[in-house]
Amino acid sequence: MLPAVELSVPSTVEFSWPAGLAMVALVVASGFFSSSETALFYLSRDELRTFRAGLDGQRLVWKLLADPDRLLTAVLFWNLLINLAYFSVSIVLVGQLAGNNPAATTLLTLSSLLAIILFGEVIPKSFAVVFRRRLAVLLCWPLAVMVRIFDPLAPSFLAVTRLVHRTCWPQLKSEPSLVAEDLEQAVENSELTTEVVRQERQLLHNILDLNEISVEEVMRPRGTWASATPPVQLKNLDEAALDTGYVVLRNNEDKIDRVIPLDHRTSLATGPLERLAEDVIQVPWCADLAHTLQRLREQFISVASVVNEYGETIGIVTYDDIIDTILSPEPSRARRLLRKEPVEEIGDGRYQVEALTTLRHLSRRLNLDYQPDPDGQVTVAGLLQEQLERIPAVGDECVWQGYRIRVIAAAGRGQLKVLVALQNDLLDDLPEFLEGGPR
Repeated sequence: MLPAVELSVPSTVEFSWPAGLAMVALVVASGFFSSSETALFYLSRDELRTFRAGLDGQRLVWKLLADPDRLLTAVLFWNLLINLAYFSVSIVLVGQLAGNNPAATTLLTLSSLLAIILFGEVIPKSFAVVFRRRLAVLLCWPLAVMVRIFDPLAPSFLAVTRLVHRTCWPQLKSEPSLVAEDLEQAVENSELTTEVVRQERQLLHNILDLNEISVEEVMRPRGTWASATPPVQLKNLDEAALDTGYVVLRNNEDKIDRVIPLDHRTSLATGPLERLAEDVIQVPWCADLAHTLQRLREQFISVASVVNEYGETIGIVTYDDIIDTILSPEPSRARRLLRKEPVEEIGDGRYQVEALTTLRHLSRRLNLDYQPDPDGQVTVAGLLQEQLERIPAVGDECVWQGYRIRVIAAAGRGQLKVLVALQNDLLDDLPEFLEGGPR
């Protein structure tokens, strides 16, 4: 009788369960950072504007994204650390199974790889895109803690980055900046002439012109917006305030404190509206639109207060005003404020013009090369006042770039309407419907 042979099978249960649970936890952590990154960075600018004046969680999201480099570096660091830990555990686990069960080893290797891809990256990112607003508010609290933990390590990583840069690429230099005039000339010399390309060329011209246009040309002057003092109720706002889209809150007569945006709100609370108010940035009247747009985008703010050399508020410029200046074929501040065409051709080379119209827009309508006024005047009304050295009245005239400008209507608060014609036009046969015609 043959002796009994005792078969022993290596047991891996005691190691597999703790290692498996550790891998599951690491997959969940990887999914957390992946979904957090997508949810926060997928938020639009308008959503972040809303978050800035929202609840605690929403304001925390805005604070995290106020320094996107810090947030992204921390998220990538923790995600990389978790993925390295995950693959380290999986390698140890696969090493324990190697030689005992080749099929199980292969299956575990592929399963661990698919698990980290699907449940650590693809599925969390997909959900984060769809439910970004809810997930951003939900995940921001633990994410803020992890970012704060990473902060002491950030200077070390920055030092290592600089050391590697100086050691490996000491001759690496930044490309010289292109001059805006060269870009303008390159766009103008484009040989493509289709309608779509012409529109694209005009759009590129408008973007490049942002470096030349001052905020004074685009701003809404004082008296063209609604202002209020807290508390502000929706029922107390008149139609004019709702049309402008913003309610300005003031600390005193000459300084804008905050603004309440009304145009991007799908619903407004029945209580005081000042809790929805946004801060404003201060820019000088001579600042260009490119710099102002950059500051508005960086701080997720929609309104800039324009001040003169004495620090007095002379107007406001909104984010939407700048975007309209870029996208409109013929951008016009007067058209936005008056809600009608500011320059109307009435025949025989004559134009009826609202004096609020900028000289830049008028030059474009008259097919003239725009030459900035040496005295810094940007509107037709400012040009008249500069040449006349007084408040214009009906019948007053001035000459500008070969054109005669005559005041044909003067309403209250300096609202003027002028007639623009060639300089050799004596304007002795004005139609009777034109106020200020021959009397």
